[in-house]
Amino acid sequence: MNPNLETLTLGGGCFWCTEAVFVRAKGVLDVESGYCNGDTFHPSYEQVCSGSTGHAEVVKLSYDPRHISTREILEIFFVIHDPTTLNAQGHDHGTQYRSGIYFSTPAQQAVANALIEELTQSRAYARPIVTEVLPLSNYWAAEAYHQNYFEQHPNQGYCMAVAAPKVAKFRQTFARLVRD
Repeated sequence: MNPNLETLTLGGGCFWCTEAVFVRAKGVLDVESGYCNGDTFHPSYEQVCSGSTGHAEVVKLSYDPRHISTREILEIFFVIHDPTTLNAQGHDHGTQYRSGIYFSTPAQQAVANALIEELTQSRAYARPIVTEVLPLSNYWAAEAYHQNYFEQHPNQGYCMAVAAPKVAKFRQTFARLVRD
């Protein structure tokens, strides 16, 4: 593995949507949909969707901080989802859809906490940010059919209604960070 790479795991609702954005970000070299910070050993999608495992739907990012910083990744994250809704994103409800930053290093934790404090102080949102910031634990890759879902199913209804607008918002707001 490249010693310059870092990993950071983010829960911003449905992993299809979050993955669709970060596969387009410069400096992000790999995006894997998965489940983390729950209690069950190797949970299935159905188990996670039931809300009984405690896992969040997440994307695990491998990135090169020489090309995209942890802060830039988190700035994207806070623009493409609503960090003020507890256990929900849009029409998706349940603990598996919670907003979370699951760090791999103390430096990532510090960046996340500082950015949340900045956003709170600047009143960037009308409601309090409820994003949890925790060390990554009990991570499992999602089933193969969830990987690159938006890329494989761009015309699927959910993808068109929910993921595509997030991708468009990313491209518009962070044009300098869109992969060529």
